[in-house]
Amino acid sequence: MECKKEQNLKRCTCTYESCSKKGVCCECITSHWKIGQFPACFFPSDVEKTYDRSIERFIKTYQKRGKWW
Repeated sequence: MECKKEQNLKRCTCTYESCSKKGVCCECITSHWKIGQFPACFFPSDVEKTYDRSIERFIKTYQKRGKWW
């Protein structure tokens, strides 16, 4: 499967500009999951900007806000 990095970058919500995995979703998700996190695109922009991408933060965010999709 070919990575569609340029298309992914158009909708990437990550504000960490120096990330080498930006736009390469499979690597991003794998990298975050290994350290018990979700990637930026799983969070609303106000939460993403805190860089707290923990599973606990994800749960708390969507318990308060409802559906994430």
